[in-house]
Amino acid sequence: MPREDPKFREVQKFRQFWVSSLVLIPTVVTLYGAYKQLFLGQPFGNNPTSDAMMVILTAIFGFLFPLFIFSMKLVAEVREDGVYVRFFPFHLSFRKFKYPDIASYKAVHYSALRDYGGWGIRYGRNGKAYNISGNDGIMLEFRNGKHLLIGSQRTHEFLLALEQSARKA
Repeated sequence: MPREDPKFREVQKFRQFWVSSLVLIPTVVTLYGAYKQLFLGQPFGNNPTSDAMMVILTAIFGFLFPLFIFSMKLVAEVREDGVYVRFFPFHLSFRKFKYPDIASYKAVHYSALRDYGGWGIRYGRNGKAYNISGNDGIMLEFRNGKHLLIGSQRTHEFLLALEQSARKA
């Protein structure tokens, strides 16, 4: 049976300048050091590492770390049977939240740092959050009293799709 088309789908990635800077600065320094030490034969820094360790550091900080950060994405979908969230690469499949388990939902304005301690998959005084950027989202309150914030750049569309689909369920 083919998967249904979602009523709403949003894909967010870390594309803020400060995130790119935090990733690219160590990447460029590592790649420069590797080039200087491995290809030019000049030790990099005052206390250079071995060539083998430089290869390992280059693999990690020059390739794997940027690949990991830039592959992260938050996918939120509203479907007929519930809300689906996937935070790749931490979730290899969607987390499904069925409408009968959701007591209420609303659009919220929040501070990622103050309310949740940052971005990503976070836990704060208001429950769990999946967020990538911005300060708007949808807060789901479940019948068991728990809360889940899903960050969104398109909160109005998200809420509209949620209202339409939840009413039918």
